[in-house]
Amino acid sequence: MTDPVRIPTLASLQGRLGERLATSDWVLVDQARIDRFAEATGDYQWIHVDRERAAAGPFGTTIAHGFLTLSLIPELADKAMQIDDVQMGVNYGLNRVRFTAPVPSGSRVRAHFMLKDYQPIDGGAQLTMEVSVEREGSDKPACIAETVSRRYT
Repeated sequence: MTDPVRIPTLASLQGRLGERLATSDWVLVDQARIDRFAEATGDYQWIHVDRERAAAGPFGTTIAHGFLTLSLIPELADKAMQIDDVQMGVNYGLNRVRFTAPVPSGSRVRAHFMLKDYQPIDGGAQLTMEVSVEREGSDKPACIAETVSRRYT
């Protein structure tokens, strides 16, 4: 496992717009994780949880929920970078999300984080990131999202 990229201060990001800040380590998306997500959300569509039926389906196996892939972004971000003076961060929203390719059960994914916008707010900053979630062995990203978070120092 690679250590996260260390960013000394939140304010130091102001001059890094358009820059890829970090890439996470790989995270396994196995059937157990998919099943837990189905249980947590009540989304039991067969393409996610019925191994036999999914084997005969369009992907030849079960696939992760798109929202599971999206929900991995905080874990992937934590593995990718740490801003040393940030005490707390909260999700503020999403501007755009696309699920551009499936994540078959047993795949590994990682994310690339590019800073799109930095807006100072009381006690910190609002960051807009373009996040591309890559599936190992695929030439097409599984998810591209524009995330908005607030970080407080």
